[in-house]
Amino acid sequence: MSKKIRRQTDNKLVVRFKRKKRIRANLEGTTGRPRLVVFRSNRHIEAQLIDDVKAVTLVAASTREDELKGKATGGVDGAKSVGAAIAKRALAKNVEQVVFDRGGYLYHGRIKALADAAREAGLKF
Repeated sequence: MSKKIRRQTDNKLVVRFKRKKRIRANLEGTTGRPRLVVFRSNRHIEAQLIDDVKAVTLVAASTREDELKGKATGGVDGAKSVGAAIAKRALAKNVEQVVFDRGGYLYHGRIKALADAAREAGLKF
């Protein structure tokens, strides 16, 4: 990998982490309204509900799980299945309202698909 490509890649990460820090300055998950955090990689997508007051993860869903592994993993279809799964698990724990933390990613594509699927399955944010 050339130095120029490495610098561009490093710069993308730095920019995303700065954006993530700005977003997190205005968001906080509480017991009544936890934070729905999204992580996106090239192959998979993950979501967690986090209570920042108690510093505990309430529920999580990922395309790496056996339950969701058979479906499409990294694309929009995988994101929709993770969104539906996280909403189903959250409603089972009596959590209906969440704060959406997109993790510094732009709100389109897989991130938007996950959020829309969670809304359709019953979560409010």
